[in-house]
Amino acid sequence: MSAAPNEVTSTAASGASSALSGGAAFTTTHWSVVLEAQGESPAAQEALEKLCRTYWRPIFAFLRRQGLPSTEAEDVTQGFFAQLLERRSLDAVRKEKGRLRSYLLGALKYFLADEQRRAMAIKRGKGQRLISLEELRADERIDMEPSDPMTAEMIYERRWALTVLERVLSRLKDEYVAAGNAALFDALKELLPDEPGSPSQAEIAARLQMTENAIRQAFYRFRQRYQSVLREEIANTVATPGDIEDELRHLITVIEA
Repeated sequence: MSAAPNEVTSTAASGASSALSGGAAFTTTHWSVVLEAQGESPAAQEALEKLCRTYWRPIFAFLRRQGLPSTEAEDVTQGFFAQLLERRSLDAVRKEKGRLRSYLLGALKYFLADEQRRAMAIKRGKGQRLISLEELRADERIDMEPSDPMTAEMIYERRWALTVLERVLSRLKDEYVAAGNAALFDALKELLPDEPGSPSQAEIAARLQMTENAIRQAFYRFRQRYQSVLREEIANTVATPGDIEDELRHLITVIEA
Protein backbone atom coordinates (compact mmCIF):
# COMPACT_ATOMS: atom_id res chain seq x y z
CA MET A 1 0.00 0.00 0.00
CA SER A 2 1.26 3.45 -0.80
CA ALA A 3 0.38 6.37 1.42
CA ALA A 4 -0.47 9.75 0.00
CA PRO A 5 2.44 12.23 0.16
CA ASN A 6 0.79 14.47 2.79
CA GLU A 7 0.02 11.47 4.95
CA VAL A 8 3.56 10.17 4.71
CA THR A 9 5.13 13.57 5.37
CA SER A 10 3.06 14.27 8.44
CA THR A 11 3.55 10.76 9.72
CA ALA A 12 7.30 11.13 9.41
CA ALA A 13 7.36 14.41 11.27
CA SER A 14 5.34 13.12 14.21
CA GLY A 15 5.81 9.36 14.31
CA ALA A 16 9.50 9.37 13.44
CA SER A 17 10.38 12.05 15.98
CA SER A 18 8.51 10.11 18.63
CA ALA A 19 10.34 6.97 17.58
CA LEU A 20 13.64 8.68 18.29
CA SER A 21 12.92 8.38 21.99
CA GLY A 22 11.88 4.72 21.72
CA GLY A 23 13.94 1.98 23.27
CA ALA A 24 13.27 -0.98 21.03
CA ALA A 25 15.99 -3.60 21.31
CA PHE A 26 18.35 -3.99 18.37
CA THR A 27 18.15 -7.56 17.12
CA THR A 28 19.77 -9.30 14.18
CA THR A 29 18.47 -7.54 11.07
CA HIS A 30 18.75 -7.96 7.32
CA TRP A 31 21.72 -5.61 6.90
CA SER A 32 23.59 -6.89 9.95
CA VAL A 33 23.17 -10.46 8.65
CA VAL A 34 24.75 -9.38 5.36
CA LEU A 35 27.64 -7.57 7.05
CA GLU A 36 28.41 -10.36 9.49
CA ALA A 37 28.26 -13.19 6.94
CA GLN A 38 31.42 -15.22 6.55
CA GLY A 39 32.00 -16.75 3.13
CA GLU A 40 28.95 -17.76 1.14
CA SER A 41 25.89 -17.53 3.35
CA PRO A 42 22.40 -18.43 2.10
CA ALA A 43 20.92 -16.37 4.94
CA ALA A 44 22.96 -13.32 3.97
CA GLN A 45 22.09 -13.72 0.29
CA GLU A 46 18.40 -14.04 1.14
CA ALA A 47 18.55 -10.97 3.38
CA LEU A 48 20.29 -8.92 0.69
CA GLU A 49 17.78 -10.02 -1.94
CA LYS A 50 14.88 -8.98 0.30
CA LEU A 51 16.45 -5.57 0.85
CA CYS A 52 17.00 -5.12 -2.88
CA ARG A 53 13.39 -6.01 -3.65
CA THR A 54 12.25 -3.46 -1.08
CA TYR A 55 14.51 -0.58 -2.04
CA TRP A 56 14.63 -0.60 -5.85
CA ARG A 57 12.50 2.53 -6.18
CA PRO A 58 15.21 4.96 -4.95
CA ILE A 59 17.62 3.42 -7.48
CA PHE A 60 15.12 3.84 -10.32
CA ALA A 61 14.37 7.43 -9.24
CA PHE A 62 18.08 8.29 -9.21
CA LEU A 63 18.55 6.91 -12.72
CA ARG A 64 15.56 8.81 -14.10
CA ARG A 65 16.91 12.06 -12.69
CA GLN A 66 20.24 11.27 -14.32
CA GLY A 67 18.38 11.54 -17.62
CA LEU A 68 17.87 7.89 -18.52
CA PRO A 69 14.61 7.11 -20.34
CA SER A 70 12.20 5.00 -18.32
CA THR A 71 12.87 1.76 -20.20
CA GLU A 72 16.64 2.17 -19.98
CA ALA A 73 16.40 3.06 -16.29
CA GLU A 74 14.51 -0.19 -15.73
CA ASP A 75 17.22 -2.13 -17.55
CA VAL A 76 19.99 -0.49 -15.55
CA THR A 77 18.10 -1.13 -12.30
CA GLN A 78 17.78 -4.79 -13.25
CA GLY A 79 21.44 -4.99 -14.24
CA PHE A 80 22.60 -3.34 -11.03
CA PHE A 81 20.65 -5.69 -8.78
CA ALA A 82 21.54 -8.71 -10.93
CA GLN A 83 25.23 -7.98 -10.41
CA LEU A 84 24.76 -7.31 -6.72
CA LEU A 85 22.73 -10.46 -6.07
CA GLU A 86 24.67 -12.83 -8.33
CA ARG A 87 28.18 -12.06 -7.11
CA ARG A 88 29.63 -15.12 -5.37
CA SER A 89 31.23 -13.15 -2.52
CA LEU A 90 29.75 -10.62 -0.14
CA ASP A 91 33.16 -9.14 0.70
CA ALA A 92 32.47 -5.97 -1.29
CA VAL A 93 29.16 -5.51 0.49
CA ARG A 94 30.75 -5.95 3.92
CA LYS A 95 33.17 -3.11 3.22
CA GLU A 96 30.23 -0.80 3.92
CA LYS A 97 30.10 -0.79 7.72
CA GLY A 98 27.19 1.56 8.15
CA ARG A 99 24.02 2.14 6.21
CA LEU A 100 22.46 0.24 3.33
CA ARG A 101 21.21 3.57 1.96
CA SER A 102 24.78 4.86 1.52
CA TYR A 103 26.12 1.56 0.23
CA LEU A 104 23.53 1.19 -2.53
CA LEU A 105 24.02 4.73 -3.82
CA GLY A 106 27.81 4.36 -3.86
CA ALA A 107 27.59 0.94 -5.51
CA LEU A 108 25.18 2.28 -8.13
CA LYS A 109 27.52 5.14 -9.05
CA TYR A 110 30.38 2.68 -9.44
CA PHE A 111 28.18 0.38 -11.51
CA LEU A 112 27.20 3.23 -13.85
CA ALA A 113 30.81 4.31 -14.31
CA ASP A 114 31.84 0.71 -15.00
CA GLU A 115 29.03 0.27 -17.52
CA GLN A 116 29.98 3.49 -19.26
CA ARG A 117 33.54 2.26 -19.59
CA ARG A 118 32.14 -0.80 -21.31
CA ALA A 119 29.95 1.30 -23.61
CA MET A 120 26.90 0.82 -21.41
CA ALA A 121 26.70 -2.93 -22.11
CA ILE A 122 23.95 -3.36 -19.52
CA LYS A 123 23.71 -6.74 -17.88
CA ARG A 124 20.19 -8.09 -17.71
CA GLY A 125 20.70 -10.81 -15.15
CA LYS A 126 21.06 -13.55 -17.78
CA GLY A 127 17.61 -12.71 -19.08
CA GLN A 128 15.94 -13.02 -15.70
CA ARG A 129 14.23 -9.94 -14.30
CA LEU A 130 15.01 -10.18 -10.61
CA ILE A 131 13.08 -7.17 -9.39
CA SER A 132 9.46 -6.67 -10.39
CA LEU A 133 9.02 -3.17 -11.77
CA GLU A 134 5.55 -3.66 -13.20
CA GLU A 135 3.96 -2.09 -10.12
CA LEU A 136 5.53 1.25 -11.01
CA ARG A 137 2.50 3.34 -11.87
CA ALA A 138 2.38 5.58 -14.92
CA ASP A 139 2.00 8.68 -12.78
CA GLU A 140 5.17 7.75 -10.86
CA ARG A 141 7.07 7.58 -14.13
CA ILE A 142 5.92 11.13 -14.84
CA ASP A 143 6.87 12.30 -11.35
CA MET A 144 10.41 11.06 -11.91
CA GLU A 145 10.98 12.89 -15.18
CA PRO A 146 14.41 14.59 -15.45
CA SER A 147 12.69 17.99 -15.51
CA ASP A 148 12.38 17.75 -11.72
CA PRO A 149 14.55 20.52 -10.21
CA MET A 150 15.87 18.27 -7.44
CA THR A 151 19.29 16.70 -7.85
CA ALA A 152 19.56 12.96 -8.44
CA GLU A 153 20.96 12.49 -4.93
CA MET A 154 18.11 14.46 -3.36
CA ILE A 155 15.53 12.43 -5.27
CA TYR A 156 17.26 9.22 -4.21
CA GLU A 157 17.19 10.29 -0.56
CA ARG A 158 13.55 11.37 -0.67
CA ARG A 159 12.40 8.21 -2.43
CA TRP A 160 14.36 6.19 0.13
CA ALA A 161 12.58 7.93 3.01
CA LEU A 162 9.18 7.51 1.38
CA THR A 163 9.86 3.83 0.77
CA VAL A 164 10.66 3.30 4.45
CA LEU A 165 7.43 5.01 5.50
CA GLU A 166 5.36 3.17 2.90
CA ARG A 167 6.79 -0.09 4.23
CA VAL A 168 5.73 0.87 7.76
CA LEU A 169 2.13 1.60 6.74
CA SER A 170 2.01 -1.53 4.59
CA ARG A 171 3.08 -3.70 7.53
CA LEU A 172 0.56 -2.01 9.80
CA LYS A 173 -2.21 -2.56 7.30
CA ASP A 174 -1.33 -6.25 7.05
CA GLU A 175 -1.50 -6.57 10.84
CA TYR A 176 -4.88 -4.86 11.07
CA VAL A 177 -6.30 -6.84 8.15
CA ALA A 178 -5.11 -10.11 9.70
CA ALA A 179 -6.91 -9.15 12.92
CA GLY A 180 -10.10 -8.33 11.01
CA ASN A 181 -9.71 -4.58 11.57
CA ALA A 182 -9.17 -3.30 8.03
CA ALA A 183 -11.83 -0.59 8.39
CA LEU A 184 -10.27 0.58 11.66
CA PHE A 185 -6.85 0.84 10.00
CA ASP A 186 -8.23 2.93 7.14
CA ALA A 187 -9.95 5.23 9.62
CA LEU A 188 -6.97 5.62 11.95
CA LYS A 189 -4.68 6.32 9.01
CA GLU A 190 -6.87 9.32 8.18
CA LEU A 191 -5.93 10.83 11.52
CA LEU A 192 -2.23 10.87 10.72
CA PRO A 193 -1.98 13.97 8.49
CA ASP A 194 -3.13 16.34 11.27
CA GLU A 195 -3.94 18.96 8.65
CA PRO A 196 -7.00 21.11 7.90
CA GLY A 197 -9.70 18.99 6.33
CA SER A 198 -8.70 15.77 8.10
CA PRO A 199 -11.57 14.10 9.98
CA SER A 200 -11.74 14.52 13.73
CA GLN A 201 -11.67 11.63 16.16
CA ALA A 202 -15.35 12.36 16.84
CA GLU A 203 -16.18 11.98 13.14
CA ILE A 204 -14.22 8.74 12.94
CA ALA A 205 -15.98 7.45 16.05
CA ALA A 206 -19.40 8.23 14.59
CA ARG A 207 -18.53 6.57 11.30
CA LEU A 208 -17.37 3.36 13.00
CA GLN A 209 -20.07 3.51 15.67
CA MET A 210 -17.49 3.66 18.43
CA THR A 211 -17.04 6.02 21.36
CA GLU A 212 -14.56 8.87 21.09
CA ASN A 213 -12.61 7.42 23.99
CA ALA A 214 -12.34 4.07 22.19
CA ILE A 215 -11.04 5.82 19.06
CA ARG A 216 -8.60 7.86 21.14
CA GLN A 217 -7.19 4.71 22.71
CA ALA A 218 -7.11 2.89 19.37
CA PHE A 219 -5.21 5.75 17.75
CA TYR A 220 -2.74 5.86 20.64
CA ARG A 221 -2.02 2.16 20.15
CA PHE A 222 -1.81 2.74 16.38
CA ARG A 223 0.81 5.45 16.84
CA GLN A 224 2.79 3.37 19.32
CA ARG A 225 2.88 0.43 16.93
CA TYR A 226 3.76 2.74 14.05
CA GLN A 227 6.78 4.02 15.95
CA SER A 228 7.89 0.49 16.78
CA VAL A 229 7.59 -0.73 13.19
CA LEU A 230 9.41 2.36 11.92
CA ARG A 231 12.37 1.57 14.16
CA GLU A 232 12.34 -2.03 12.94
CA GLU A 233 12.39 -0.93 9.32
CA ILE A 234 15.25 1.49 9.98
CA ALA A 235 17.13 -1.20 11.92
CA ASN A 236 16.96 -3.47 8.87
CA THR A 237 19.10 -1.00 6.93
CA VAL A 238 21.85 -0.17 9.45
CA ALA A 239 24.68 -2.12 11.05
CA THR A 240 24.58 -1.07 14.70
CA PRO A 241 22.02 0.17 17.26
CA GLY A 242 23.71 3.56 17.37
CA ASP A 243 22.91 4.10 13.69
CA ILE A 244 19.13 3.89 14.16
CA GLU A 245 18.66 7.32 15.71
CA ASP A 246 20.92 8.94 13.12
CA GLU A 247 18.93 7.36 10.30
CA LEU A 248 15.65 8.46 11.86
CA ARG A 249 16.90 12.03 12.10
CA HIS A 250 18.08 11.86 8.52
CA LEU A 251 14.69 10.56 7.42
CA ILE A 252 12.90 13.42 9.17
CA THR A 253 15.25 15.96 7.61
CA VAL A 254 14.72 14.57 4.11
CA ILE A 255 10.92 14.42 4.43
CA GLU A 256 10.62 17.92 5.86
CA ALA A 257 13.01 19.50 3.34
